[in-house]
Amino acid sequence: MPPAPLCPCSSGLRYRACCGRYHSGAAEAPDAEALMRSRYSAFALREVEYLWRTLHPEHPDRARPKDDFLREVRAQASALKYPRLQVLDRQLADVGGTAVVLFHAHVFEKGRDRSFVERSEFQHDGTGWRYLRGESRAPRELPAPPETLTLATFPRPG
Repeated sequence: MPPAPLCPCSSGLRYRACCGRYHSGAAEAPDAEALMRSRYSAFALREVEYLWRTLHPEHPDRARPKDDFLREVRAQASALKYPRLQVLDRQLADVGGTAVVLFHAHVFEKGRDRSFVERSEFQHDGTGWRYLRGESRAPRELPAPPETLTLATFPRPG
């Protein structure tokens, strides 16, 4: 019997012991970084219901019809490959309850590099951590190599 697959979130753990338990609903991600990793894995594995469930109620996509969101994300995710994730920096929840994670998502479409670095914000909704918003940049738009960036050095709109 082949070993269970590794989790797409690049944790080095087997999927069932990592993001699989969040995708199945057996557990909630315990912190913002775990939620971000599980959302990357959900894109990689086309777990679109999970992506919907983990959107914060204030995220703009929540104002759209759920079926439209699911269809669009499913189509987008099926065209992409998600080979690697790098967490670059994180900040625990502030006084307002917002936690922040900076990550580099390695993404490819038909061999073309669609990778990006994103500064994502998450809030707990009383049930679990949820994706509130994000700002992303292509690596070529950054002032330094992605792996050297921190939350403090990630360029923000001025």
